Amino acid sequence: MEHYKVHIINDDSYMQADSHTTLMEMSKSYAGAQSNKILLAKVNNIERDLNYKIENDCTVEFLDITSEFGNRTYQRSCAFIMLAAIAKIVGYNKPVWVEHTINNNFFCHISGVEITKKLLQDIKKEMRNIVEQNYTIEKLNVPVNEAVEIFDKYGLEHRKKALKYVKSLNVTVYKMNDYYDYLYGTMVPQTGYIKVFDLHLHSDGFVLQFESRREIGQVNEYKAYPKLTQIFAEYTNWSRILEVSSAGALNDLICSGRLKEIILISEALQEKKIANIADEIFNKGKRIVLIAGPSSSGKTTFSNRLGIQLKALGLSPNIISLDDYYKPRADIPVGEDGKQDFECLESLQVERFNDDILRLLNGEAVETPLYDFLTGEGKPKGKLIKMESDSILIIEGIHGINENLTHRIPKEDKFKVYISALTQLNIDEHSRISTTDTRLLRRIVRDNNYRGFSAKSTIDMWHKVLEGENKNIFPYQEQADAMFNSALIYELGVLKTYAEPLLFGIDHSESGYPEAKRLLNFLNSFINISPESIPPNSLMREFIGGSCFNI
Repeated sequence: MEHYKVHIINDDSYMQADSHTTLMEMSKSYAGAQSNKILLAKVNNIERDLNYKIENDCTVEFLDITSEFGNRTYQRSCAFIMLAAIAKIVGYNKPVWVEHTINNNFFCHISGVEITKKLLQDIKKEMRNIVEQNYTIEKLNVPVNEAVEIFDKYGLEHRKKALKYVKSLNVTVYKMNDYYDYLYGTMVPQTGYIKVFDLHLHSDGFVLQFESRREIGQVNEYKAYPKLTQIFAEYTNWSRILEVSSAGALNDLICSGRLKEIILISEALQEKKIANIADEIFNKGKRIVLIAGPSSSGKTTFSNRLGIQLKALGLSPNIISLDDYYKPRADIPVGEDGKQDFECLESLQVERFNDDILRLLNGEAVETPLYDFLTGEGKPKGKLIKMESDSILIIEGIHGINENLTHRIPKEDKFKVYISALTQLNIDEHSRISTTDTRLLRRIVRDNNYRGFSAKSTIDMWHKVLEGENKNIFPYQEQADAMFNSALIYELGVLKTYAEPLLFGIDHSESGYPEAKRLLNFLNSFINISPESIPPNSLMREFIGGSCFNI
């Protein structure tokens, strides 16, 4: 029997293991009574579930729910338990859709079933029973044709569609007793690992609440977010118009020669929404439009397209990017981790911005700054702006909705728009697509094209971006006067074409490798789409290039 030396990164200790030792066994030796808090591990920087057996001398980093990978594993495993409980109570002939997030929880609905408090109580009771029984969750590698039969039994039509585009002969399926399913990514080895969760009625479905990463033992708070919910409902309606609700359905339409139609309808739906927002701004007589949203939501292109719609109404828009008000790179504040925080409000010249806007509102000519991201400095010459009687300012940036940004500007002059890529497309019924992943892929492509950053650099800084959004953007989103969803139903196939080579360029020893590998596996669900048919004014052009707005 072989014996191996294992370096535990968490506490810089060493353990001995043989060829039959699993990560779960090692986690018990490492963490004792707290072993259930460990959900998975990285072995030589590769994500592994706890059933993985040590094969050689290696490094191991144990991960719990406080880590990004651990949190995803908890959510995925908890959803698996919920789906098994629903299958037992409701039956297999009522598809369950696991969709978008609401405050770090999952919104779900059951097709053809009225969701009541009694039903949710029954589901939660069965989930508790599954957890208490501590059933084993088996990871099986089965032939594709066998997987098709399994998912046919459970009525998972979109899961079957996805299998049509799998290149390998075998696929992974998870089994718990007589329940089979597959959710993309690592799972816990036993149901007893998932102890904290809840269910809450929401809209025409319900929310699956997960244990909080920051308050262990407590579920993430339920929040309604009525405006955001309305935007998701609007996107669902767009999906019906396009006849696309999953990656497999999208791939089917592409293979049938309908890609150009999908692109044109998607763009038309967005243009109609932008026109409606412009009408509202015009009718309310606003002088300033503030456009905010998380990173890579398409704020710049949206601002230009909104400007065109406002011109059609007889107004003369002037567009200002908050990015141009960045302080010199050397003056960007440093966060608690010792790294520069480009996402905080303090990274901007806030007082200069307020001075410039007030002077513009008073009819003065102002030279607003222009920022060079490659040098990290302002350009020598800015942009001269002067407002006339028909002028309107369009200001875009991640802090636009935050009143602290425009604290000296009268509220009656402002109209706030929240924009984000709120992806509603699923891989299949049970495997949602994270809106965060869509934005990360957009940013990887854009940063490489325009800002001189590698995919590794973008991935390494992404957690700071998300922290900044949780602090500076998401708390204010419901204060917006209008919301716009910048997600395009076809975009992941386009992003795949550009992102794959960049992700493959990250070496397995580098910090961004596990995330790059996860994104590459995720992109396998989509057929590559050439950008040839994408209009020059599309939001996609902001990230891949070729925009008519000179972005």
